[in-house]
Amino acid sequence: MARCVGLWALLLALHVQAGSGQVVQMDSAKSGFVGSQVELRCIFVNSNPPVKVSQVTWQKLLNGTKQNVAIVNPVLGVSVLSPFRERVSFKQATVRHQMSSLEDTTIVFSNLQLSDEAAYICEYTTFPAGNRENMVNLTVYAQPLTRMSLTSTTIVAKTPRRKMTVATCTAANGKPPSVIKWETRIKGEATYQETRNQNGTMTVKSNYQLIPSREIHKQRLTCIVTYRGERISESVVLNVQYEPEVKIEGFDGNWYLNRQTVQLTCRADANPPVTIYQWKLLNGSLPSNVEIKNNTLFFKGPVTYDLAGTYVCDATNAIGTRTGIVDVNITEKPMAQGPPGGVIGVLGGVVAIGLIVGVAVTVFMIHRRQHKSHTETDNDLIAVAAVADSCVTQAPEKPESPTRTDLPPAHKPAPPPPKKKNSDMKGHLTSDDIQVVHLDKEDEMQKIPLQPPYYDMAPSESTPFTDKPNSGHKDCDVQYAELDTAALASSPSPRSSAHTGPGDLVEYATIQPSSH
Repeated sequence: MARCVGLWALLLALHVQAGSGQVVQMDSAKSGFVGSQVELRCIFVNSNPPVKVSQVTWQKLLNGTKQNVAIVNPVLGVSVLSPFRERVSFKQATVRHQMSSLEDTTIVFSNLQLSDEAAYICEYTTFPAGNRENMVNLTVYAQPLTRMSLTSTTIVAKTPRRKMTVATCTAANGKPPSVIKWETRIKGEATYQETRNQNGTMTVKSNYQLIPSREIHKQRLTCIVTYRGERISESVVLNVQYEPEVKIEGFDGNWYLNRQTVQLTCRADANPPVTIYQWKLLNGSLPSNVEIKNNTLFFKGPVTYDLAGTYVCDATNAIGTRTGIVDVNITEKPMAQGPPGGVIGVLGGVVAIGLIVGVAVTVFMIHRRQHKSHTETDNDLIAVAAVADSCVTQAPEKPESPTRTDLPPAHKPAPPPPKKKNSDMKGHLTSDDIQVVHLDKEDEMQKIPLQPPYYDMAPSESTPFTDKPNSGHKDCDVQYAELDTAALASSPSPRSSAHTGPGDLVEYATIQPSSH
């Protein structure tokens, strides 16, 4: 694709001066860098011979003024004029040696200079056709000289903190001008300045400003110069000098009487390094059993109450002096030490894993118990139904019960007294006294009318019993009914004996499937 575009550009750029079959072929534009070499093509094409070339002239056109560069004459020979004589020559040997062929009079510029930028005309003088000419525009580029430098070999962070220029990046004598950018983790700002030089080049300069601090020491600062798509980068590492940052280590909060081998160390982060450490005890003098070595206080012998106090360390370097302070208190007995951080982490991990496993097991057991409960309930209903069916099949025919009048639902007696304990109810009911409702599917559930001697005790919407407080204590999953013991007494079944008086009502219930 790129080659096709280049070919089209070349064809479009090719300017042909036509007339009577004679044309001069040249490129529309050429370019080169300062100090390089460039060819300016000029070819005479004659499609209508005979035509005689009497002279070829190269001219420089700048600001409307023409200046002769080189002349070729079949009789007079080749002439390259000053100031081009040392840097311009004809490419073809036939032209250089004054031969008769002048179809190709391409010239070569060596050691290209900025002053060479102009339009160049190649003119053919012919007989009898007359003059034929064409023109090419020559552009000269200048590669910039890039340089990055620190404003000072050392940057000092002092108080008060003030912004300063720490580095400068320059792209000098470029044509066209360059673009400068900065890459760094350091917080700062850049300023830019462009200067046009007398020879037509541009110099671009950028300064990077920031507030010096300990945090930017040894940080990298990179300048990136972009020139005609080319990236040129240069980096420096900042050297920031700052006062010491001081802290005292060694006191763990558990210095107790008779403890052995305790010490205090003065740690200082400084650039340049600390040269002097000075120890002192606030509002007093250092204990007699203290030995000072460099930046450390060594306490000889067992710990006593004399070691308590506020210890001060002054650290000094070439930039300044900073101070570190620690309060030391002495206890009679050792303080209880907690487990190490690593042990706490391990224990915490074990506890977390145990909690996760426990929750998972609990959820699994609850799910399994619910599933088992549903399964056992279904199995119990099936077993009870089977026993009831067997009893009905084997029981002898019962005689007619004494005539009695069933009360309508609206005239039901008062709810029975509270249920007796399970131990009292054992033996009063047999399988013949139990009405079983077997439901296979929820969508097949329906209320089965009860047959004597059983009566439905579930209050209807129209019965006054629905307003009684007892109705609110019944389980919605249980169907309640009354049992006429008189009918049971007359039953011939040997298993239907009831120890109640005639006409007494015994409450029984059948389990209904839950709605959830």
